[in-house]
Amino acid sequence: MAPTPSQAVVSHVSPRARFGLIIPATNTVVEAEFSWMRAEGVSWHSGRIEIANPSLKDDEAMVAFLEYLRTTIEAAVKSVLHCQPTYLVIGMSAETFWGGKDGAEQFEKFMHDISGLRVTTGAHAAKSALDAYGAKNIGIVTPYQPVGDQQVVDFFEGLGFKVHAIIGLRCETATSIAEVHPDEIKEAFRKVNVDGVDALFQAGTNLPAAKAAAEMEKELGKPVIAVNTATVWHAYRTNGIENKIEGFGSLLSEH
Repeated sequence: MAPTPSQAVVSHVSPRARFGLIIPATNTVVEAEFSWMRAEGVSWHSGRIEIANPSLKDDEAMVAFLEYLRTTIEAAVKSVLHCQPTYLVIGMSAETFWGGKDGAEQFEKFMHDISGLRVTTGAHAAKSALDAYGAKNIGIVTPYQPVGDQQVVDFFEGLGFKVHAIIGLRCETATSIAEVHPDEIKEAFRKVNVDGVDALFQAGTNLPAAKAAAEMEKELGKPVIAVNTATVWHAYRTNGIENKIEGFGSLLSEH
């Protein structure tokens, strides 16, 4: 039986916040990028979701991947509760966008019901980050197959955003997402920077985009938001952590 989370437990290493971080077992980027953006007095504690088959080679494989993940995520959440985190962060994004606005809300509630904690998801963080800039016209980069891209589009359009362009990099496995070179990610951002777009967003937490997005923001002169950066920012600000962190774009350094 999982322990009850408690904010009364004192950790002298992380007195400001202990974040339970839920990631797929295939993910090798989230923990690295989150550690680069770590504020003083907080800590990240991972619960890894069992993955039976990392194939994402087509729409059917991607749907099967996410369906299996939904059956094993509860164990990952309960596992991380043993360190008594003060807040839960979902370090994956496809599942958080699935089913549009309603699906995103249901997933967030599912995570809260299991953990008893407040929750940051990639989808919620993305909306909040774009709202911080007043952006409504966006271009999107993902590592997904077309079925995943459509879910992301449906989520944003259901909230009143207009998606002018989206590029899915069609990664064949969940692990190969991390192998995409930052130069390829930057070129994808350039391609979705079409007329009328006032901000760019990247989904897919295993895509190493935090630094690439910050570089593209300088090149393109508009907000370029990586999902991992948005997720860290949202978790911090929701918990009253106002540190301005340089090197990952204006979201963390100015907002």
